[in-house]
Amino acid sequence: MVTSLRLGQLSGVAISGCGVTCLLKKLFAIWCKFIYHRKQMEQIQYRTPGQLIEALLAERGWNNRILAAVLEAEETGISKLISSKKAVTPEVAISLEEVFGVPAERFLELQRNLDLAKARIVTIPNPVRAERAQVFAELPVAELIKRQWIKADDIRDLGAVDQALRVFFDGQNPSQIVRTPHAAKKTSAGEQASVAQLAWLYRVKQIAKELLVPKYQESAARAALPRLRALLSAPEEARHVPRILQECGIRFVVVEALKSSKIDGVCLWLNEHSPVIGMTMRFDRMDNFWFVLRHELEHVLLGHGKVEPSLDVDLNEDVVDEEEKLANAAASEFCAPKARIDSFIKRKAPIFPERDFLGLAAVLGVHPALVAGQIQFKTGRYDLFRSHMAKIRDRVLPSAVVDGWGDVAPVGLS
Repeated sequence: MVTSLRLGQLSGVAISGCGVTCLLKKLFAIWCKFIYHRKQMEQIQYRTPGQLIEALLAERGWNNRILAAVLEAEETGISKLISSKKAVTPEVAISLEEVFGVPAERFLELQRNLDLAKARIVTIPNPVRAERAQVFAELPVAELIKRQWIKADDIRDLGAVDQALRVFFDGQNPSQIVRTPHAAKKTSAGEQASVAQLAWLYRVKQIAKELLVPKYQESAARAALPRLRALLSAPEEARHVPRILQECGIRFVVVEALKSSKIDGVCLWLNEHSPVIGMTMRFDRMDNFWFVLRHELEHVLLGHGKVEPSLDVDLNEDVVDEEEKLANAAASEFCAPKARIDSFIKRKAPIFPERDFLGLAAVLGVHPALVAGQIQFKTGRYDLFRSHMAKIRDRVLPSAVVDGWGDVAPVGLS
């Protein structure tokens, strides 16, 4: 640190005529006094760079004129710096660092804090801005506009976007929805649904309300299980699913998932007698379609989702919720009986001859994709039987109520 001693102090040392030892003692005393004052200055909470400059001048016994002479600047400029009428620039901060030995960053930090304090005094707080930022952070607004879920021509028209979101969320303030955890849960760990997942759920409900189906009867739904299982032999048979569910009083809607939402499906109820099954079909695989469908159907049969929607995310993950365990077990048994699959794995592992695999599928009367899916999941060997994994989305969508993949369900667009 560069230090400056007062001329009077040095003169006093010279005039005293002391020897070298006496001189060193006096210099040490002066240095200690300087360090003491400097530490005191560091402890003082200066609020402006002018206050710090003024303290440094007092420490040296200088006035504004001397500092102006040292800096080769106008005395009025120094006065303005001290009174905070003039800002400390990086160049001035460096000059002050050279004169006083105080880091330039210290002067600039005080100046920045002063500028921010002045701005806070004159700036009117706008809480709406923060709320809007949170909404845009949580909701894929651009995607909602693109898929015509909300009616807004320009994402920059914030008033129109806000109004459109209110309409989409049944008159609720979108900011409030973002801040309030929703009842719908993730099945993997019981976590709260994200706002993007919640938006998908609203779209499913919005479409389902417009569908006309008979009154739901549990007996009819259970009687439909054999009819559904008879469709497992070929991908194209899945086209009958929407009609069979409708006849039971179950609304079936396929809505493409919003990006990164990882939703598989949902079971919800519009009222005591109106269950809804919503699916994303995010995996275009026959085994996944039937597993998710049967999973959601089990929720309906057991009356799950009446209090809060059963929103299923990443169904291949381990679940801790008892309702989800029941639905998973029913879906697994429906696609390929657990005992037969477990026995096959125990007898054939680690090598699974394709002939035996196809023979098992034939005995069970299902497409090989369903047996392959169960074996892959139970063994973790997703490389097995990949050539038998059949696509199914194009077989289901033509006969279902669909929103996504370029199609927009004609609901809620007015």
